[in-house]
Amino acid sequence: MSDLIAVAMSGGVDSSTVAALMKRDGYNIAGLTMQLWNQRRLPELAAEEGAAGRCCSLDDVYDARRVAEHVGIPYYVVNLERQFEESVVAPFVDEYLAGRTPIPCTLCNTFIKFDQFLELADSVGAKAIATGHYARVTQNAETGRWELRMARDFSKDQTYFLWGLTQDQLSRTLFPLGDMVKTEVRDLAIAFDLPVARKGESYEICFVPNGDYAAFIDGYLKEKGVERAAVQGSIVTEGGRELGRHTGAHQFTVGQRKGLGVSSPEPLYVIATDPKSQTVTVGANESLLRSTLVVRGINWLSWSGLPAPARAKVRIRNRHIPAPATLYPLEDGRVEVRFDEPQRAITPGQGAVFYSDDLVLAGGWIE
Repeated sequence: MSDLIAVAMSGGVDSSTVAALMKRDGYNIAGLTMQLWNQRRLPELAAEEGAAGRCCSLDDVYDARRVAEHVGIPYYVVNLERQFEESVVAPFVDEYLAGRTPIPCTLCNTFIKFDQFLELADSVGAKAIATGHYARVTQNAETGRWELRMARDFSKDQTYFLWGLTQDQLSRTLFPLGDMVKTEVRDLAIAFDLPVARKGESYEICFVPNGDYAAFIDGYLKEKGVERAAVQGSIVTEGGRELGRHTGAHQFTVGQRKGLGVSSPEPLYVIATDPKSQTVTVGANESLLRSTLVVRGINWLSWSGLPAPARAKVRIRNRHIPAPATLYPLEDGRVEVRFDEPQRAITPGQGAVFYSDDLVLAGGWIE
């Protein structure tokens, strides 16, 4: 295999800086952009004019091409819309309808940006890939296992979304920004005079342009010709007292405060949703605190498994500071997590990632 490295170019500052940095340092690179979602679909859900903050738009593809021309590297766009819909969008809809709150970015990283992208890299003869993610990869000299570690800049660390990577994927992936902070990356982009040097951050889910998940689900199912029976359900207190009605439990998520459609002298939060009975339970902020959770579908990275209880720190949201806990193996491969201190808004469908200092041990889905 050649010494070619395929750089995943999203059109943003981070991946563009990676391309410029590697070109400067003498690497043989080519830029590849994955077209994942047709932004013209579901036009009734389009974001307001001038709105920004989502990735993978047609403008981003245009920006990536401009950067590749500026840096002076070969550049290709590959359409992966079908694979993206099958592996990310459809599971996103199914999970919400099942009463869970999914993380499409983790699915995208696991099944598209690394799995499919490595296949693309193989097709052009590349030995490895490089991305603009904030994370680090090392190899354990004793075990030989490839390890995923937190980025130097915790505020930008993306290991929460990368726990699904395999040993083979880690062995062929470069994260050039893992030891940098965002201000350094921005300064490099300006120094390289990149066309996107002052471009803003992307933070919205690319296929939900207006941020309204419930409206997207309804619009997506309608586009597919799926007729969902009109549903109604109750919004109840933890004691069972009905406070109001709603038109679908999928419109609510654990921890939500705004948009509940009920009034109360005290702030109310969604404590739980039950898609079978279409019941949404609300209560005080204190009711969101829990000390235990169970994790399924675990991918072990730095460890090969969990033969006995072990200590770790566990992260249950992207911006959540990993909290001390004890991990208990269950017979079916799941893991029970018992936190030292109760954690707020443990949400089914989200990820739980296990750490030892900056080392990612494993990750899975919260039941």
